[in-house]
Amino acid sequence: MLVIGNGKLITRNESLPYLDDGAVVIENEKIVAFGKTDKIKAQYPSYQFLDAKGKIIMPGFINTHMHYYSTFARGISNDSPKAKSFTDILKGLWWRLDKVLTLEDVYYSTITMMIEQIKNGVTTVFDHHASPYALRGSLFKIAEAAEKIGIRSNLAYETSDRDGEKIALEGIKENVEFIKYCNDKKDDMLKGMFGLHASMTISEATLDKCLVEIAGLNSGFHVHVAEGIEDVIDANKKYGKGVIERFYDKGALTPKTIAVHCIHINEKEQNLLKETDAIVVHNPESNMGNAVGCAKVIDMYNKGIILGLGTDGYTTDMMESYKVANLIHKHNKLDSTVAWVEIPEMLFNNNRIITERFIDNQIGVINEGALADIILVDYNPPTPINEANINGHLLFGINGRHVNTTIVNGKIVMENRSLTTVDEAEIFARSRKLANDLWKRF
Repeated sequence: MLVIGNGKLITRNESLPYLDDGAVVIENEKIVAFGKTDKIKAQYPSYQFLDAKGKIIMPGFINTHMHYYSTFARGISNDSPKAKSFTDILKGLWWRLDKVLTLEDVYYSTITMMIEQIKNGVTTVFDHHASPYALRGSLFKIAEAAEKIGIRSNLAYETSDRDGEKIALEGIKENVEFIKYCNDKKDDMLKGMFGLHASMTISEATLDKCLVEIAGLNSGFHVHVAEGIEDVIDANKKYGKGVIERFYDKGALTPKTIAVHCIHINEKEQNLLKETDAIVVHNPESNMGNAVGCAKVIDMYNKGIILGLGTDGYTTDMMESYKVANLIHKHNKLDSTVAWVEIPEMLFNNNRIITERFIDNQIGVINEGALADIILVDYNPPTPINEANINGHLLFGINGRHVNTTIVNGKIVMENRSLTTVDEAEIFARSRKLANDLWKRF
């Protein structure tokens, strides 16, 4: 049994949102109690006590869209022609990179970023992977890294026709085998989804095969939707309809479908997302970096669409995404009053709701019976902190590097900024060697 106490407790629990001197009791992988530190200590006399020393105690962050395979692009010298469109970015960088990955590259590009996620207080990640010439077994390699680090993961391979039919079929098979493996494992630490790249790289024949294969797997599609305008143009040209309309007509939109980005969709398509209870994940930094536009998040929020927040591999710090999302929608709407409610709802509530659609337990909240994914954040507020201003303090006062300790599934995986599960220096040294070799093949 572990008791974490003497901290500013942010619960995300409506019954008791904040305690100035709070404590949490963890037994095995779950929270069994929380309350005032003195009362908890009296109630649980036999325990391991972790003194928060005034730090914030709160649920770990959830990242609902990530690309671990992008790690080795950090610092890469790219001699591709200057990009004039989003497709140029894909062809000139990401589709060049994913083609030269080996399975060892997959493992190390993953585990290094998992370390960064843990150090930024991220305890659950939905990853969307691509390595067409190191495809078979790639999701299992990522899962191996996740188990080593101790991070909760939901993994998918982005099936695509862009590298030919044979590789598309291999992508389908990898998704199916991994989902079945996770279903048999019945472990909330590891889940699988069926990855698709995007409508513009998925033929009708391949999409039909995917729909047949996903039947009965109790999973959903994880797919980029209308990220660039090219995706919309392609769908209208080939099928006479928008991307969301295409997926809707095929029956690909369900409560377990994650439609990532959804920048260039119209109101009719928003209504289809609402009708099917499909999930939309917003990635503000990536969208700005690729200059693809700004998703109509505020409009979708007002329609009641489930909106999550991700990083798209652009960063591993969810607090960065929180800050940027808060700004971009004010800027886009020319309205300083928006995003104060919508964005924290996405990060702190909806990301939890999304995750719970794939696992059997409660997460992202300090509550009896919830999974014990908890972080300690080293933040000394210059002004009073209370249940009414928690989100403002986090927005303006904190980034991922304020996280001191990270607990996943009841286990301490980082304490005082040092990982307890792996040799960080050794892993990063190997990662740098592999990245250097990959750059020569790029």
